[in-house]
Amino acid sequence: MQTKVISVERISMTSSKPFDEVVRMLEAGVGHPEMSTFIKEVAAAQSEMELEQIVRRATGPSELMVFMRLDIGGVLRKEQGTSARKSYRFIIGNPVTMKAMAKHVPDAASYAPITILVDERADGVHLSYDTMASSLASYGSEEVLKVARELDAKVEKLMTKAAA
Repeated sequence: MQTKVISVERISMTSSKPFDEVVRMLEAGVGHPEMSTFIKEVAAAQSEMELEQIVRRATGPSELMVFMRLDIGGVLRKEQGTSARKSYRFIIGNPVTMKAMAKHVPDAASYAPITILVDERADGVHLSYDTMASSLASYGSEEVLKVARELDAKVEKLMTKAAA
């Protein structure tokens, strides 16, 4: 067994907008494919070009799509009742982007799709994201870092738009 220490950079921003508005803006920037259909279409794709077309149809303006939204606040409410803060973990990505990284660094697939946490706190709505470039920097692949930095820029733009 090997253990590797990886330092990550976290982008965090705070919005003064209401939680539901931040979530609405974030969701407006990403695609929302019907996942069982999407998975079947990806499995049936006969070529890279066909895969890219399927993914392009599934993504939103950010070129990203939601794979899942986890209601963290809903779990907290089981203990804390209605006083629990609102909190969602969005699992977001682009399979073509993941492929571009994982073909050079297989471990990249364990970081993609990415997570954006949207969390209501006393001082506002926090949006947090651990950058892909920092997660993959220790693997030493410039090809992967180029793709990771492009992904990070898309995620940061999406978060900034949602928070503004």
